[in-house]
Amino acid sequence: MELVEQTAAYLDGAGRQDSKLLSRSAALAYASESMRLTTRLMQVASWLLVQRAVREGDMPPEAALDAGYRLGAEADDDSAGVVDILPAPLATLLDRSERLFERVRHLDARMYVETSSEATPPPHPVRSQIERIRDAFDR
Repeated sequence: MELVEQTAAYLDGAGRQDSKLLSRSAALAYASESMRLTTRLMQVASWLLVQRAVREGDMPPEAALDAGYRLGAEADDDSAGVVDILPAPLATLLDRSERLFERVRHLDARMYVETSSEATPPPHPVRSQIERIRDAFDR
């Protein structure tokens, strides 16, 4: 969340000034990449909120398996050469957000192993323990 706050502070502050100094093509790249940056960060934040909801029992673990709650691969990155013409603070935020997204995507893949459509998804490892605790107290 700190990265989200840093990004918002930059885009609403110094980033506005930086974007005014750019050429037309660089300003277009700035707008495109800042949109990609905020989208990426919101996807990560949303994924983390889903994980919190599951952990706190507000959402069943099976619901988190829904594709709408999962992080998929990002769209093809066609911005490789663009980073060179962007202001350095934006380029740094883009790099940090990409690394964060990849780490969280790796967690997502590890936590929710892809299964074939015919196979039943494995039970959530904590769910069986919670059920055992409930059974113990229901006696």
